[in-house]
Amino acid sequence: MTKHRTLLLGGTGTLVLAFVAGLGGAPKALAADEIFIGGTLCRTGIQAPLDEPGLRGAELAVKAINAKGGVLGRKLKFVNLDGKSDPVTVGNNAAQLIADGAELIVAPCDFDMGGPANREAQSAGLVGISTCASSPLHGSVTLGDKQFTLSMWNTTMGGAAAEYAFNKKGWKKAYVVTDTFIDYTTSLSEFFIKHFKNLGGKVIFEDKYTQGAQDFSAQLARMKRKLAKEPADVLYISSYMPDLGTIIRTIRQAGIDLPIMGGDSYDDQGLFDALGPKFGSNIVFVTHSYMAPGVAPGMAEFLALYKKEYGEPPDTSFVATGWDTIQVMAQAVAKAGTTDGAKVARVMETTEFDLLTGKLKWSSAATGHEPDIATAMVALENGKTSFLGWVRPKNVPKPEYLVKFLQQQ
Repeated sequence: MTKHRTLLLGGTGTLVLAFVAGLGGAPKALAADEIFIGGTLCRTGIQAPLDEPGLRGAELAVKAINAKGGVLGRKLKFVNLDGKSDPVTVGNNAAQLIADGAELIVAPCDFDMGGPANREAQSAGLVGISTCASSPLHGSVTLGDKQFTLSMWNTTMGGAAAEYAFNKKGWKKAYVVTDTFIDYTTSLSEFFIKHFKNLGGKVIFEDKYTQGAQDFSAQLARMKRKLAKEPADVLYISSYMPDLGTIIRTIRQAGIDLPIMGGDSYDDQGLFDALGPKFGSNIVFVTHSYMAPGVAPGMAEFLALYKKEYGEPPDTSFVATGWDTIQVMAQAVAKAGTTDGAKVARVMETTEFDLLTGKLKWSSAATGHEPDIATAMVALENGKTSFLGWVRPKNVPKPEYLVKFLQQQ
């Protein structure tokens, strides 16, 4: 005989039927009063602009879920140790949290930073989710069968930008600038270029830049020469703050007013402030969601909770990735009836989640835990953002490592 308990989990209003053992008493795994979620998000250093908003969203989700009774009759306990934008520290933090009893792990929003936390989770047999690592390397093939990222992969992020540019705007020629500092920026350009070319577009030149240089003069000189010989319709710039602001300002100050496109790293109030109304126009980027009522189910409730908690509306959709990470964990644990890593991972592989960041499905571990999720297209004009709509690109190229892996199976 089984006792059934129905729980309302979080602001998305999703009902999940949780099964808890009856006559024989609760299983040992569920005996504790709390479900311990460990986080290694970076509050300081270069990673902080991506992780700190996600941390706010995660903490708010924990509070909201606990206010509605928790999960499987247990309250969520979330402890985050600052990863300090250092992969070694991130890995050590995850190991410490697991030693302290963490049952699930929240990893930083980047493969280079988040990977060490996921590896520690995998070694312990726990589910680990990065809030928004978008590198195609962030999946089950490289990290293990219990590891996920909430974000779209760069295959999708780059593909969405390519389709918007070529199909929606009719931009046939692109000039690309790639920040080579981390995998995120290099692979994002790679998949934009591949999909843009597959659609029939032409990349007239790809230049390189390294985060931290804070000097775009050499690249600007080349850009002027190349564009004088062959004009482009759009600039695709794959970088992130703080240097992204310098790059765009330098281009605009030089009188180059071509449309600029990029990825979710543009979803940063610091960038909008750095550009201001003077330089913050004719820019379109692909990101996780848009923080306005009606964009996704549960968004209005989330925004109200967020403003009540923090006293102001969210300034980036990265808060939604943290909220959604906790929501997925809560819903998957409730459906699995346990925090057991294998069982929770199986639920995640076989469930479509309706989130602030869109409807999300993951592929199986054998096919990489590839996220199938829509992207939000956002415009920046006069320093202010507006929502252009959801885009789900078609026939995006798969990363070569995954193609080779699948061929060997």
